[in-house]
Amino acid sequence: MTLRRAKLNPILTRADIPDIAPHLIDATSVFNPGATRLGSKIVLLLRVQARSRETYLVLAESNDGVKFGVDRHTLRLEGFEARVHEIVYHVYDPRITKIDGEYFVMLALDTDRGCRLGVAHSADLRRFEFLGVTGDEDLRNGVLFPERFDGAYMRLERPNRTRLPGGPATGDEIRLSISSNLIEWEPVGGVLHGRDHYWDELIGSGPPPLRTAEGWLHLYHGVARHFGQSNIYQAGAVLLDPDHPTRVKARTRCNILEPRESWELTGQVPNVVFPSGLVTRNPDPGEIVGIDEELLVYYGAADTAVGLASATVGELIDACHD
Repeated sequence: MTLRRAKLNPILTRADIPDIAPHLIDATSVFNPGATRLGSKIVLLLRVQARSRETYLVLAESNDGVKFGVDRHTLRLEGFEARVHEIVYHVYDPRITKIDGEYFVMLALDTDRGCRLGVAHSADLRRFEFLGVTGDEDLRNGVLFPERFDGAYMRLERPNRTRLPGGPATGDEIRLSISSNLIEWEPVGGVLHGRDHYWDELIGSGPPPLRTAEGWLHLYHGVARHFGQSNIYQAGAVLLDPDHPTRVKARTRCNILEPRESWELTGQVPNVVFPSGLVTRNPDPGEIVGIDEELLVYYGAADTAVGLASATVGELIDACHD
C-alpha cells in the first residue's frame, strides 16, 4: 500500500478533545481535518462532533505533525450569520488552501435545501471571516488550487447527483470551476469520474492539489458500493495536467489506502478512510514540490478518529502511472 500509516495512529481521538462549555462536553468524535502549515508548525482544523450530533470546528497545532495540542475553544466564523440566508444544520469538512500568503477554507454546509459550499478567509489562522455561500447547487468536497490562473481562482468540487439508499446525496464526478471573487463560480468541465465495479464507484476530492514537475497531484476518496449495505471508503491519487487541470495524465488503478485497522473498520461510519488534509514534511518545499518530498496525509477514520499516513511525491506519482 502506497500510503504508510504512522506508528502512533490514531493521532487524534475524542479523548484528545478538551471539554469546551457549554455545548462541546465529552465529545463523540473528531475526524476529516483540514491541514496547512503556519511557519514551522502544522495546523489542523478539526471536525468535532458533540453528543448532540452537532458539529464544531476546533483548531489544533503541532511541531512534529504527530502530537497535537487542541484549542480550548471552538472556532468562530465572523460574519456567518449576516451572510447566510438559509437554515444551516452543520458546518464541516474544512479544506485549507494557502493562496498568495493568506489562508482560505472551503466548508460544507448542510442546509434545509441540501449541501452547499461556503468559503472563509484568515490571515493568521486565528481569526476567520466567513465570505459567503458559493452558489445554490448541491455540492460537496470543494477544494481550492493554491495559485490563481490568469487572475481566477480554481476549485475542484463534487456535484451531488446520486443518493445512496438511506444515506445522503453523493456523486461520481469531480468537476473544475473558476471564479473571480470566490463567491460566484462557473463550471469549466468534468475532471474525473467514478469507475463502476471498482474501488472508486463514487468519488470526491480530498486535500487541495499539489503542484509537482509532472502536474497537479491530487488525492481523492473513492467509495466501493457494490458490497450490499457496506460502503467502503478508500483513498486514491490522480495526476492532472499542469496547464489544463481538466485533463487527467495518470490515475491510480488500485487504492493507496483502505480501511484495515480496527479504528478504521469500526466507528460511527464503519469502513472509512477519508483523506482531507495534506502538508509537506519540509516547511518550505518551493512552488514546485520535488519527487523526494515526504507528504503527511491526514484522514478521517470511520467518522470517529484522525489518522496520519505518509508517502513521497515520487511514490504517489509512480502509483498514478502504475
